[in-house]
Parts: sequence; C-alpha cells; structure tokens
Amino acid sequence: MIQLRLSAAVLARTRFAYSPLAEAAKSLYVVHSGTIHPLHRGWYDRVRGDLRRTDSDLLRAVVPPGGHVAEFLFVGATSIETTIEDQLHLVATWPHAHFLSELEQAWRGVGVTPAARRQLEDPDAPQRVAEELERYWQRVLAPYWPRFRALLDADVAYRLDRLARGGIGALLSDLHPSLQVTDEALHIRSVTDSDIDGDGLTLVPCVFVWPRLWVELGLLGEPSLTYGARGIGTLWAERPAEPDREDALGELLGRSRAEILMGLRLPRSTTDLAYEVGLTAPTVSAHLSILRRSGLVTSWRSGRRVLYQRTALASMMVSAGADDDQTEASG
Repeated sequence: MIQLRLSAAVLARTRFAYSPLAEAAKSLYVVHSGTIHPLHRGWYDRVRGDLRRTDSDLLRAVVPPGGHVAEFLFVGATSIETTIEDQLHLVATWPHAHFLSELEQAWRGVGVTPAARRQLEDPDAPQRVAEELERYWQRVLAPYWPRFRALLDADVAYRLDRLARGGIGALLSDLHPSLQVTDEALHIRSVTDSDIDGDGLTLVPCVFVWPRLWVELGLLGEPSLTYGARGIGTLWAERPAEPDREDALGELLGRSRAEILMGLRLPRSTTDLAYEVGLTAPTVSAHLSILRRSGLVTSWRSGRRVLYQRTALASMMVSAGADDDQTEASG
C-alpha cells in the first residue's frame, strides 16, 4: 500500500501536468506487449510503418515487454506546457549508475539482447537513449500530439469542475479503481509499501498509461500520479463526414460553422481547428466568436492557449442532425 498524506500544503500545491515522455514510454510498452488493445488500435494502425524506422532493439531494452518501466521515463512533468525536449534533457543527463540500476529492474524475468545490454552499459547510454526517444517521438507521436492534447485538456476541465463542485475528494475519487481517498490520506493499492512525503502533488493525465496508474515518488521534486485520461475510447473515432449543402446543420449555420462545431467534440484551439478544417486561423476565430455569442461554443484559457468546446445545446443539434440522416437513410 502506498500512502500520501493529504496535508494542507499538499492540497494547496496539487496541480496538473502533461508528460510527453510518459506517453512515449507507455506507448512503447503497448507496442512491445504484442497485444494492442482496441482503444489504441487506431493509433497503432497509423504508425506501424513508422515503427520500423526506429531502433527497436534499443527501445525494447529500455521499455521491455511485461517488465518494470524505469522511473527516469516519468520525471520532469511540471506543467501542462511541459515539452518532450525538457524531459529528454533530464534523461540525457541522468547519472549512468542510477540509469543502469533502473534498467536492471526492468530486465528482471524479461531479459535483453547482448547487443542492447552492451549499448546501455556504455557511460554515454543516457544520451543515446534520449536521442532515440526523440526520434521515436517525432515519427510516431508528434503528429498526433494535438489530438492527445485535446483529450488531456478535456480531462483536466472535467476534474476542475469536480473540484469546484465537491472539493479535492471529488477530484481524486475517480482517478483509478486502485485509489482511495480519506480525510487524511490518499491510499493506493500497490505491491510496494511506502509513505510519500512532499509539499505538493502533480496529477498527470495520460493516453497510453490506461488502464494502469503510475506513482512517481518524487525523484526530482513533487510526487506524481500518472493516470488514464477520460474519453480514450473516443480518441480514434472517425471524424463525421463533412456537411454538404443539403445537410440541415450546414443550412442552419453555414457550411464552415457547422464543420467547426462538429470538430469541437473535444476542446480545440483556433490553430488546431484551422488545421483540421482547412481554413485560416483568423477565419476560424471569426466563426468561433459568432458561435460563442450564439451559445453554441464555450471557451477558457489553458496555459498559453484558449480552448473552445461546443456546449450541450450544440451537441444536441449535432446529434439531432446525425439522427435525421440515419432516419432518412433507413427509410
């Protein structure tokens, strides 16, 4: 059992962060497991060819199938603006003795090829691993980061709403089934017994960590919980077909506004939407202003970005349009 005492200092300094490095590590774990869960199949089908252009032997040694995941792959997530470059700098400068001892834990009962072991026993191995993780990130994750980021933003918005309605207990209570919140502590069922001390807690929603919960004990700062973000099942859902001139929603709102509204199932920034619908950012911004004044879109600031999402009324309009199309098709 792992226990984190929920002191006033911890509660006051609880915050959210995103971890591109955790996404890289856990996506490698998914790939190396040999069994791709249907929730991640959409991503895997898109990147299967790109995976062949990475150093699979080295990456498999760093994240072996079924083994422990080294803790240096979860450090450095300090805010929702954390970048992969920030985290890989920490990996590259990780003390080699500590680096190797964590990998030795990962290899227990799993094994590693002699060639990979020789590479990782070299004192320059942390730098080499950081470089290969950077290549992996750019080839198989970076193209989809805006999509991941939208899901993470939606999770944080949901949890902040729970915090406002029910306090810290409501925010934490449904993070993961293994987690239990009491008035004094956060209890996590685990094979490890540990009491975590710290002045704060970082909550890290993650796409690929699902269905597990990862506890980082605060090697470089505050302890963190990396948990599966809500809505992963919607991540690879096919985007609705473009509304045509005969579409009811398109006739009501105009083609471009209807397409923007359909793209706002998850939070998006103006730049994300412009890329997705093929319009300029100023044009999208003008449409969003009209939709917001009409009560169809809501917005809020997340770090340096302004995010937009359709309201409940807009979702009902989109669903009604889809239902009408299905009725016509079945008739």
